[in-house]
Amino acid sequence: MITWLNKNFSSLQPTRAIVMRALRHLRPADRKKLFSEDIPEMRTAEGRWFEAIVYEMILDLSLKTDLILAVVARGADGPSKVRRAQLGQNGLFYSNIGDIKVRGNGQDLAEVDLMLVDHTGALTFGEIITSPADLKEFEAEIRYKKQLLGYLYGQPTVPFLLISSVDISRTAVVRRLLKEPDNILLTTPTCEDLKSLIRPRDLKRSPPRQIRHEKLISIEKIAPRRPFDYKELHDERLQSIVAAVTSQKGIEKLGTPDEIPPIVKKVLFGGLYPSAVRMLDARYPIQIKGKTYDPDAIQKQFSKVVLAVNIPEYRPIIYLRTRDKKEYLKMVPSREGGFKFESRRTPHMAGFFLWLESIRTSLGAELTQELLDAFPAVHVSPAPAAGGS
Repeated sequence: MITWLNKNFSSLQPTRAIVMRALRHLRPADRKKLFSEDIPEMRTAEGRWFEAIVYEMILDLSLKTDLILAVVARGADGPSKVRRAQLGQNGLFYSNIGDIKVRGNGQDLAEVDLMLVDHTGALTFGEIITSPADLKEFEAEIRYKKQLLGYLYGQPTVPFLLISSVDISRTAVVRRLLKEPDNILLTTPTCEDLKSLIRPRDLKRSPPRQIRHEKLISIEKIAPRRPFDYKELHDERLQSIVAAVTSQKGIEKLGTPDEIPPIVKKVLFGGLYPSAVRMLDARYPIQIKGKTYDPDAIQKQFSKVVLAVNIPEYRPIIYLRTRDKKEYLKMVPSREGGFKFESRRTPHMAGFFLWLESIRTSLGAELTQELLDAFPAVHVSPAPAAGGS
């Protein structure tokens, strides 16, 4: 199927009919921003529109070959009512705007721009981009999605389509990806060329919502062949890390292959007791927007301190639950030795926020110190001890 697409994709040039049809996937507010003078807003709306254009092109192409068995519905073709994220959800779900999400214990593990099923029943996914500027973490993201979908659907290989409105074939990331036989790059005309096919007055029309298409299927039709309990896998990985850190072999054991599927990308160890918070702040100071917080200030302003680690790089993260707002401050390692504020986690990130809310205080100072000291230089160095006692 991907070989056929690689050969035939360029035969279908986006027409005014296709780009107009793609407008049905945009909310009215986003349609208005397509010609906005606010460049960031315009680019965001343009990106969503381009995703919809590619989806409409694939729908048209699917009618020309039996190699494409089905196209997974997205955008306006998704359900009008969706299931809100909640703890215990595992599998494929739609967001409120029709994006395809893979959830584990309610947390969004991955978002997929395009999903196809080939004539053998195998799943293929696609990523759609409009700029080469966001490729820094792109390669790791694609490899994770291949692992995740391969595990869920029992596929040794998961074909991947990269569709771009700009020529990115010469970038190092794309060259590495294209060395693999099950990955291909498809290129379309630029967004500027596509936008030339419409006028601002066209955006005032009310485009049709859902359409009938013989090859459209919902995600319910492609339920994972390997049902999974992400929380159970998470807890297995958590225990394996703790066992490695507290054993004589230490952190080196973490690189040893084991039988736990490699789809858990973040481990939440638990909340810190006051003794652990004091140890943390003494060895790895907490800084928020240039201000260093002592243990008393942390206890006063935050009701919970959660220790986590990203996998496979084993980069530690601290989440601070504010007392006066429903939010967590995400703290990451700083160059100076300690943790600095990076971003916020709010109820908008429904599944992950709920998971953080469910975390209980369970980590004492000794285990917390062993964990932080064990992670590869923790990507921070313990702060030098202050003078005196």
